[in-house]
Amino acid sequence: MSSLLKPKVIQDPGEVPLRLYSDVRGPLAELTFLERSLVMAELALIAYNDEAEAQRAAVAIGFPEAKLFDKDGAQAYRFRNEHDVVLTCRGTQITEWNDIKADANAVMAALGAIGNVHSGFNRQVENVWPMFEELLRGDKQPVWFCGHSLGAAMATICAYRCKTSSIVGDPQELHTFGSPRVGCKKYVRHAKVTHYRWVHNNDIVTRVPPAIMGYRHCGDEIYFDRNGRIRKLTGVWRSRDRWRGVLRGLLKWKLDMLTDHSIMQYQQHLIEALEKEHDGTAANHAPASAADLAIHVECDDECGDTAAT
Repeated sequence: MSSLLKPKVIQDPGEVPLRLYSDVRGPLAELTFLERSLVMAELALIAYNDEAEAQRAAVAIGFPEAKLFDKDGAQAYRFRNEHDVVLTCRGTQITEWNDIKADANAVMAALGAIGNVHSGFNRQVENVWPMFEELLRGDKQPVWFCGHSLGAAMATICAYRCKTSSIVGDPQELHTFGSPRVGCKKYVRHAKVTHYRWVHNNDIVTRVPPAIMGYRHCGDEIYFDRNGRIRKLTGVWRSRDRWRGVLRGLLKWKLDMLTDHSIMQYQQHLIEALEKEHDGTAANHAPASAADLAIHVECDDECGDTAAT
């Protein structure tokens, strides 16, 4: 599957194996942008597993500590090594009733002067944030956030809280994969977080809750097209790419809007992008930077929402 990156296989008896390609041997800040992004995607993938398997997987890619936090169905991991702390929120699990309720509850909750936020997502964060805040109190290590699906929404809210907390330092970066919208325009503007929001072609979760309800996206969007390539597509070019993805999926008897949401798809496309980066670096080309790849989205203004999401 991968000629340059060698997989580390973690498997419990009778379960689908985890194939991981990251290899963290120093500070995350010293990795290239794509290397760091793959680490974040793989930690988001690891977070779906039970604590024992997650610990083995985290050790395999360079994080000796993996601790699960679980309160009233809201779940998140702290991954840690001697250089960094990564807080990773777990995404939707169809067996967890609280997750389903959080996704379905699209009513906005008012947070005073900072605007309105998705009440279901915010309630999940309310469960884990006191534990996170206590862990991070006085911690001098750089803190990073990531998550997929519901976990992406939770990680976004947590990173915003981290940014505005008086007892927690600023987050280094936030990486979200297949994230829904989390709040109104005022909310997503109230704190400046370095946020990379990864979107895969027709991933339906990135289009909910609808903008007509007042919800907006935030951060710098990085878009994978229907072939898994990172491209800056907007407007009619984005629409055409999406329709081609839908048609190709139907020909394979698949619903593209659902299959494109898989965290494993995000992982695979990052692996492919990273291999191209390694090939390019070997040919004396500079690695891709975040600015090279991202589309800056100004909070999903109504006039640009269909193009930007």
